[in-house]
Amino acid sequence: MTTTETESTERAAGVAGKSPATESDGRGDGAAGGSSGRRRRGRRAGSAGRQMHGGWLTYTILIIFTIGSLVPLVWQLIAASHSSGRLAQTPPPFWFGDRLFDNLERAWTDANLGLALLNTTFVAGTITVSTVLFATLAGFSFAKLRFRAKNVLMLLVIGTMMVPPQLTVVPLFMGAAKLEWVDQLQVVILPMMVSAFGVFFMRQYLSQALPTELIEAARMDGAHSLRVVWHVVFPVARPAMAVLGMLTFVAAWNEFFWPIIALTQRNPTVQVALTNLGRGYVPDQGVIMAGALLGTLPLLIAFVLFGKQIVGGIMHGAIKG
Repeated sequence: MTTTETESTERAAGVAGKSPATESDGRGDGAAGGSSGRRRRGRRAGSAGRQMHGGWLTYTILIIFTIGSLVPLVWQLIAASHSSGRLAQTPPPFWFGDRLFDNLERAWTDANLGLALLNTTFVAGTITVSTVLFATLAGFSFAKLRFRAKNVLMLLVIGTMMVPPQLTVVPLFMGAAKLEWVDQLQVVILPMMVSAFGVFFMRQYLSQALPTELIEAARMDGAHSLRVVWHVVFPVARPAMAVLGMLTFVAAWNEFFWPIIALTQRNPTVQVALTNLGRGYVPDQGVIMAGALLGTLPLLIAFVLFGKQIVGGIMHGAIKG
């Protein structure tokens, strides 16, 4: 046998000897890869299952809380459609009656709700605009401007939040009486044109959301203070202004303590007018609920009309931040 044939035979034998091991290794690697792939798919499936389970649980809890928050409004609507005698029975009614429009008409007439709604809309709107404007300006000053005793003044502003409103009633009424403002709407508007909470809220927001470099860049471009506020501060503060405006409007609409002292039934707000429905030996609970329903509807309508803009402004600020 020649040398060439001998070498060929040895190479063939070597290949034949190695091939089973090589095939075995390949099969082992493929099996290991398939096992790891199955494990990864199993982990992904388990994670997706947990996320789906957590999502359904979250939605279920939110639905329960939503239904719970709607129960008082639904009961108010049911009670407004029944007479006082029917509401006093045991068990009380759990479905709508046939006296809704009669009770609404009585509440509208007896409480002078037409004038009360106009007054409350004007008062709440004016207070909301002034509070948002002044609180934003003051919050910007405390957050970004430098002046003497800034921290001391901020502490004083926060300190006013701890003063009970009952302590301010006597001096406020004495001042209103000297100015002959009793039973006039400005006596309710002026004490609430700005709030310490609003100033503190806007200061906290602007100190984090408004970069100082942005203000300095605007000043380097020649912008004066009013232009900086209009073109820099207000756009950045829009989400916080929306939240503060919503909270202020609801609080001003529902304000009762000071208006019941300073106003009369001749020029009432909604909360003052509703007290007229509870007078007498046996107040009609159905009429009272109908009046409360009429006083609540404007807030619901305002939120339906402007809720998208408010939530959109909040989300825009959150995404931008």
